[in-house]
Amino acid sequence: MIVSVQAVIAAAILSLLVSLSNGAARGVEKTVTYDGRSLIINGRREIFFSGSIHYPRSVPEMWPEILQKAKQGGLNVIQTYVFWNIHEPVEGQFNFKGNYDLVKFIKMIDEAGMYVTLRIGPFIEAEWNFGGFPYWLKEKPNIEFRSYNQTFMNYMEKYSKMIIDIMKQEKLFAPQGGPIILAQIENEYNSVQGVYMDRDKGKKYVQWAAKMAVGLGAGVPWVMCKQKDAPDPVIDVCNGRHCGDTYTGPNKPNKPFLWTENWTAQYRVFGDPPSQRSAEDLAYGVARFFSKNGTLTNYYMYHGGTNFGRTTSTFVTTRYYDEAPLDEYGLQREPKWGHLRDLHSALKLCKKALFRGHAGVEQLGSGTEARLYEDPGTKICAAFLSNSHTKGSATVTFRGQKYLLPPYSISILPDCKTVVYNTQRIVSQHNSRNFIKSTAAHKNLKWEMSTETIPVMGDLEGFAKTPRELYSFLKDRSDYAWFVTSIEVNKNDLPMKKKITPVLQVSSLGHAMVAFVNGNYSGTAHGSNVAKGFVFREPVGLKAGKNSIALLCMTLGLPNAGGYMERKYAGVESVSILGMNTGTLDLTKNGWTNQVGVNGELNEVFTQEGSQKVKWTPAKNGTSVTWYKAYFDSPEGKDPVILAMGSMAKGMMWVNGKCLGRYWVSYLSALGEPTQSEYHIPRAWIKPKDNLLVIFEETGGKPWDIEIQLVNRDTICSLISALHPAHVKSWQRHDAKIQAVADDMNPIAQLSCPKKKVVTNVEFASFGNPYGVCGDFEYGNCTAHDSKQIVEQYCLGKNRCQIPLSASKVETYGGLCSGITKTLAVQMNCGRKT
Repeated sequence: MIVSVQAVIAAAILSLLVSLSNGAARGVEKTVTYDGRSLIINGRREIFFSGSIHYPRSVPEMWPEILQKAKQGGLNVIQTYVFWNIHEPVEGQFNFKGNYDLVKFIKMIDEAGMYVTLRIGPFIEAEWNFGGFPYWLKEKPNIEFRSYNQTFMNYMEKYSKMIIDIMKQEKLFAPQGGPIILAQIENEYNSVQGVYMDRDKGKKYVQWAAKMAVGLGAGVPWVMCKQKDAPDPVIDVCNGRHCGDTYTGPNKPNKPFLWTENWTAQYRVFGDPPSQRSAEDLAYGVARFFSKNGTLTNYYMYHGGTNFGRTTSTFVTTRYYDEAPLDEYGLQREPKWGHLRDLHSALKLCKKALFRGHAGVEQLGSGTEARLYEDPGTKICAAFLSNSHTKGSATVTFRGQKYLLPPYSISILPDCKTVVYNTQRIVSQHNSRNFIKSTAAHKNLKWEMSTETIPVMGDLEGFAKTPRELYSFLKDRSDYAWFVTSIEVNKNDLPMKKKITPVLQVSSLGHAMVAFVNGNYSGTAHGSNVAKGFVFREPVGLKAGKNSIALLCMTLGLPNAGGYMERKYAGVESVSILGMNTGTLDLTKNGWTNQVGVNGELNEVFTQEGSQKVKWTPAKNGTSVTWYKAYFDSPEGKDPVILAMGSMAKGMMWVNGKCLGRYWVSYLSALGEPTQSEYHIPRAWIKPKDNLLVIFEETGGKPWDIEIQLVNRDTICSLISALHPAHVKSWQRHDAKIQAVADDMNPIAQLSCPKKKVVTNVEFASFGNPYGVCGDFEYGNCTAHDSKQIVEQYCLGKNRCQIPLSASKVETYGGLCSGITKTLAVQMNCGRKT
């Protein structure tokens, strides 16, 4: 076949235009500007659907699939922080390797055809240890974080310049042909700015930070989130759940409406109940924002991932934003992922009207309105019909046509006539997550133990009059610090009555502690994320003569927010013995020897080499400050892998020398359940055989009940009714007209199994009036008797299937079925084809 040069050029131009309209064009130099309506890339306006994905919260082997799923979900921008303390843990020593490889991550985003928003901080908050600051920065003389303090500003500018220079060297900014189109300096500073009112240090710092950032020459716009006084040309942007209603707009009319953090749920701290934000509420918030001049929303988080090692801020769980559209393991959480994907498609159908039309508002009734964008004299028009009532549906008339709006919902009409999407009516599939014990990993799993020696005063080299303040003592090198003292007790000092026992009382500013008296475990206590401090009170067995008191004190991360972060502290305030014949004994200034870390940590017993430095014996039940180890083979298949830690209490975990993070299953929420029981082991960290698993347990558990499990979302569901619109992909825009492109424009259940899996069985099916959620459906008082057979006919043995709501004539069953809103609920399991 012969193709003309003109045809080749035309095809290339078309390909470039499509690439520019759908995402980043690789290697093409792009100018990025803005006005009051939107960001403008190479003279073209675009609407942006962005998602936060943080490179250190997963591993490089996971990045390509996570990014691909993000793009398939309709995203065209990925947002990430830059984490100073992982890149420069020691001043002047840098680490950009492994899952800290920022450049590799950004290049992968570029390869996936998406843009990047780079939030360099250097303060990032992010529920990250010390808000991203390296600990060594705290020890600089006269430093004051996030203030008009010359020492701090010098280090901040040096770091910021280094990051921007790396990006420039790799040609990663849009004007160089890279994917970075936005950059952010600072983070939510307005929330603490008032603390620094002395000599206007807060205001002057904001002015300086903006000027410094712009002066770095990145060539892209800069933003400051939640910063109403952001200096020109920096754009002030919104963070929150409902920026369409809470954000009054940027501080200058020439700046666009941008939403940098649209919270997909809420991060969790140990002791929290589950965090939820429905797909419907998320969709409503986004539709509302775009109906009111918004052009960029960023889902925080789109994939939360895992806080490996000791990277969390105080009390934050190892799992991060698991309720995001992609869960901790990178699996699609449905219907959140699919419902947002469909929303993005619906909004893209409105793009021409959003940018060419004039904005208007029509009140349709109490709590209902139409927000529309219309180009007079043309057929270009898009409307957003909203019902703000949270309980009742509303029927509204718009341009002579009636529309039913479910409670608290927005219908999107890309041509001001046709409903292609409603935020409350979910057409996409649902799924449920399953945890299954691995057979291969448990074949030869045998637990051994090595218990820490409880130190006495002479065992430790450090000494201070009082127990040391934890942050300055540990310097972020460990969670653990030993403090040991001894007292001589005369027989006459002890209570004479057997019912009276001395009580050890320790007042601490956090975060947790285990106490030992004469080598015996006395108990544990801890604070919470709300109140870091606690008071430990437990009866102890003292003897006549010399008594040893050993306190294993702990931090659970450094603070990540608030003013004067560098001044915050934690640890023991006072120690005393109550109930003695001679009265209360104050031991606070008794003289304490000390040590950073526990011995197993110092010997790195979680590595193959270090594990040979201690003696291991068969594991026993319930011993405190104990190391456990076992070897396991790689779990079968390719599904994500977790440790189910429900039989343990609190501690840390390692696989092949890599720290999975902190676990804490003994801290129950108000619902009586642990905040987190399952802990992610990246497949990339697992060898085919002989994987070393090491657990450090602080207070006692049952290691033989730990399970290595596989994770899947092979339970898939659909719940649609006759009131649902056709799938948004049933429509396409042709010039100003929205046209149907599907053969059947009625509601259809569309389901698909994960790759290389098929539907193996139908667990539930009902045409009628079923109710419930995926994994917990119930039959109503009407159901078609042949429901399951019909669904099996459409889906069994297939990777994907479509079931029309009309497949069963429920009406023919009469009786209780007459007059219902016909609904189809389906639940199926997927598996490997046999």
